[in-house]
Amino acid sequence: MTMIDQAGTYVLGSRAVNRLGYGAMQLAGPGVFGPPRDRDEAVAVLRAAIAAGVNHIDTSDFYGPHVTNQLIREALSPYRDDLLIVTKIGARRGEDAAWLPAFGPDDLARAVEENLANLGLETLEVVNLRLMFDVHGPAEGSLAAPLKALADLQRQGLVRHIGISNATPTQFREARDIAKIVCVQNQYNLAHRDDDGFIDALAAEGIAYVPFFPLGGFSPLQSSALSAVAAQLGATPMQVALAWLLQRSPNILLIPGTSSRAHLQENLAAASLTLSDDVVRTLDAIGL
Repeated sequence: MTMIDQAGTYVLGSRAVNRLGYGAMQLAGPGVFGPPRDRDEAVAVLRAAIAAGVNHIDTSDFYGPHVTNQLIREALSPYRDDLLIVTKIGARRGEDAAWLPAFGPDDLARAVEENLANLGLETLEVVNLRLMFDVHGPAEGSLAAPLKALADLQRQGLVRHIGISNATPTQFREARDIAKIVCVQNQYNLAHRDDDGFIDALAAEGIAYVPFFPLGGFSPLQSSALSAVAAQLGATPMQVALAWLLQRSPNILLIPGTSSRAHLQENLAAASLTLSDDVVRTLDAIGL
């Protein structure tokens, strides 16, 4: 039994995965653009994650671009049978590192082909359609056209399961009339709680919710209440923030990212942290 087994499992697509996974975004260079500062350490982090029991890795070919997928292939291929690699499409990177929409059928087909090639896979197990109506957060807009294009790629056997990212509840309802949706990936953490009701609704339907920026995003989550709880528990604030997410709802799957093996182990240790009801109430108040 590994340390992260204590967090339990949840079904994503057709597989049960450990609820504490790994997000590969930070393996790319500054601003998620270009090569890593330390390629050897990036490879070592990926191998350490698998050795620690991680069997859910989140990535995209627009990280770098191409960088994280090529690192994953270098570090982990041939892949373990129980490893679920989840990727996302719907955006591309400009030469100035800008995040740009890439929603057209040709854009999506090319993105799937590039993810397959750089990961060295014949089928992508789960692909999230990243909605880009607003780069900074969910915004309403019909996802019918790009989702139908992605569903066509699914029918071709290039994609096994579909999720959506940066999406609203209205868009989720539209999406599930077009294709089976196995997960939603949105920003959510102790301080950013817009999706509270959405998470509960998805849990009732047995659909995974994967929060990105679980630790606050590019600027770390700062809270005197969080720091006080962490000191009381002999843990780091980030471990407490992750433990709160694990206890928030059983359908939450975590993908904290890091480019450091030491920080990886710190994140994974959150699986063994249990928060009392009083502590949870204190932490819940941070987002009010």
